Amino acid sequence: MFSSFLIDAAYFVAAFLFLYGLKRMASPVTARSGIVVAGGGMVLAVAAAFLYGFDVSARAEPHLTTNLILLVIALALGIGWAWISGKRVAMTDMPQMVALYNGMGGGAAAAIAATELLSGNALAHGPVVTILAILGGLIGAVALSGSLIAWAKLDGRMNKAWRLSKHQYVNASLLGAALFVGAVVTVMAIVGAEETPVLLILVFFAVALALGVLLTTPIGGADMPVVISLYNAFTGLAVAFEGFVLQNPAMIIAGTVVGSAGTLLTLMMAKAMNRHVSNIIFSDFGGEDDGSDGEIQGTMKSCDASDAAISMFYANKVVIVPGYGLAVAQAQHKLYEFVKLLQKQGVEVSFAIHPVAGRMPGHMNVLLAEAGVPYDIIYDLEDINEEFAQADVAIVLGANDVVNPAARTRKSSPIYGMPILNVDQARQAYVVKRGQGKGYSGVENELFFLDNTSMVYGDAQKVMVQMIEAVKSLG
Repeated sequence: MFSSFLIDAAYFVAAFLFLYGLKRMASPVTARSGIVVAGGGMVLAVAAAFLYGFDVSARAEPHLTTNLILLVIALALGIGWAWISGKRVAMTDMPQMVALYNGMGGGAAAAIAATELLSGNALAHGPVVTILAILGGLIGAVALSGSLIAWAKLDGRMNKAWRLSKHQYVNASLLGAALFVGAVVTVMAIVGAEETPVLLILVFFAVALALGVLLTTPIGGADMPVVISLYNAFTGLAVAFEGFVLQNPAMIIAGTVVGSAGTLLTLMMAKAMNRHVSNIIFSDFGGEDDGSDGEIQGTMKSCDASDAAISMFYANKVVIVPGYGLAVAQAQHKLYEFVKLLQKQGVEVSFAIHPVAGRMPGHMNVLLAEAGVPYDIIYDLEDINEEFAQADVAIVLGANDVVNPAARTRKSSPIYGMPILNVDQARQAYVVKRGQGKGYSGVENELFFLDNTSMVYGDAQKVMVQMIEAVKSLG
């Protein structure tokens, strides 16, 4: 038998590891060890949950052995799937995996809520616990279905925004219906009902899942990093609520940490786009420019990769803007090889990262870290934007919307008002791109038509190989 003191101590240590791990994740230098520390805390929390079942003071039930077998099977399946998929996932698919795993967290919280409500445990503990179970179930179900739609959009399985007529009224009706059912269940707890009708719970979760789907389908691709972060916050909040229902300290602390961190990140990213979170969720973003500001002037000019490379080789200052296309081509290693050749020549090289570059928060930072790019030459938008005017060359690899000057000048553009990287202010800009297509938001990029911009068409990895060869040929 295990004492309650040992279990509580395990939860306390797990909570400390969660917080300490999060602290270390704040810096790229210590982020890897922070993940390991937080993971150790989660292992300890799971172990404590098992010990709880053997604690006499916790009133272990006779069917514990059956539950233990199911728990072991579930853990084996979860660990096995996560380990294999985590090892196999490509960097370009990492946003999809994050969305999928986040949805699983929300789904787990919703499943706990459903179990507690159906068994009558939540009702037996009174209206407060019942309300927390309902809120956790609602938020978790929305996070589950919303994250799955986000995954489908990121994975290219849903390429267009999908809207109903009077879409926001439909969403409001679904939310109202879910809250009404939740209120009915709460009243049942107040009057002392012993269990909740199965049909009522099924209706509640069906409505919540539908709400998550319809909240996400109209959102355009350019907002997807913010959406992933928002649903991450939802999942944390749902887990925290269900932690109160189960009286599990580890769930409360972990959920609160994830929820607060996700909320702060969402607000920071929305601010970086100069938009409110409500505007992202409740407006239509990612459409075409309506053309009310006139046609874009100028023509696209192309040049060879070797000419662009030689231009950078003899420059004093070069700023590199990585984007999702770089990840798709898996060209980060070749890019850094090229950067080292420039640095050997005495060229000052910097990387400029937009807060919403890529398909998830921090996507470009992870990509460059994988290639071994030093952290001290990687700068965020607010730290490097003024440097573009002094740059001899700025090169864009696979980025689009985050360097589009239309965000400053064209009020008819869907991305108007979003802060961008000032690539257009460099003396010469090169854009490495496979073709003349538009960005993820579907907006034409004015940068491509400017006099000081040249397009280098081709796969980023092949282009980088050509640039490396051109520079090496100079001796």
